[in-house]
Amino acid sequence: MSVPAGLPGVSEGCRAHLSEVARVEWRTTGPGWAADLEAFLAGHGLPVRDLSRAPADGAAGKSTAHGPVCGAAVLLSAAAGARLVGAPARPSPAPAVPDVVAVVYGPGGAPRPPSPRPLSPWKVGAWEPSWSVAEHAAAVTAVREAIGRGDVYQVNVVGHASAPYLGDPVRALRRLGSVPGARYGGVLAGAGWAVGCASPETLVAVSGGTVRTRPIKGTRPATVRGRTELLASPKERAEHIMIVDLERNDLARVATTGSVRVETLFAVREWAGLWQAESEVVADLRPGTGLAALLAAVFPGGSVTGAPKLAALDVVDAVERVGRGPAMGGFGWIGPDGLDLGLTIRTAAADPERLHVWAGGGITWGSDPDAEVAEAAAKAAPVKAVLSSC
Repeated sequence: MSVPAGLPGVSEGCRAHLSEVARVEWRTTGPGWAADLEAFLAGHGLPVRDLSRAPADGAAGKSTAHGPVCGAAVLLSAAAGARLVGAPARPSPAPAVPDVVAVVYGPGGAPRPPSPRPLSPWKVGAWEPSWSVAEHAAAVTAVREAIGRGDVYQVNVVGHASAPYLGDPVRALRRLGSVPGARYGGVLAGAGWAVGCASPETLVAVSGGTVRTRPIKGTRPATVRGRTELLASPKERAEHIMIVDLERNDLARVATTGSVRVETLFAVREWAGLWQAESEVVADLRPGTGLAALLAAVFPGGSVTGAPKLAALDVVDAVERVGRGPAMGGFGWIGPDGLDLGLTIRTAAADPERLHVWAGGGITWGSDPDAEVAEAAAKAAPVKAVLSSC
């Protein structure tokens, strides 16, 4: 089983050697999956019933009836997020990948990760998009029309491409962790599937009773001119502030009164040759807030849905050609001392036959369809390049 050793939050005592203690994989999920996930993790000694409490001294490596526990890797699909809030979700083009995965680890020697197919020299075939450039542009136009009617203020539109491959996909997906700016670089795999992440974006993190999210909105090439354009763009700033406000409202659902604050606004960060605008929204968790309540408040992430969130998800379902699978969901680590889940942008998946990549961007009234298509291609290009390299 693949160990997400590159993710934040894994204690030093566990990082070098992890072994699987238990796992769940759910491929179809109703709205109650978050409560079931909380119960599973709590049953293995992880303090997810009340995340507002600071961890007790010596909590890391707690032993339970199931053995010692270091923490759990968690993977959540976009469809799981949509179902959590009662929104529609299209079927994934990679149905072998579960909607919800949680793998509990303890200290020990980690077994070799499985491969969906026998090993052979690595080779990736031609990438085939699920829609044409014209169809992608038409989806952007449809969103602008929905904005013009007053149905939504902003919608994130995501495209998909896949390619045949030969060889070990886990080894190839691991290379995504080396992409510059990949805060959530890691791999998780199971029988017949694997997911690799190079995401720079924090969906939600909790430590010592403080919860934070770091939405990313706004992209330009990582050049002097690109940075100047990003900082000066009214369209990008308006799009970004809209999502920051949405995240403030999401955190307010689980925060103590008056504690929600924006600690960083529109900071420019670099990811794989692109400038991206990032903010940080922070709050103090309300006592008694468990994992299920936290996920219900913040998931799916606003930067990959739009605003208002439910109305945006309806538009997403109407305009996108295929489902988002494990992309635009969550991936990270839940340990005895907190949790840190990335939002699965810049994410790829493998089933037994094909690699899958997703990329998109936020659409506002001021969006230009051709520019949005180009931006999505620029985001997908580094992921495709890493996967296609020998």
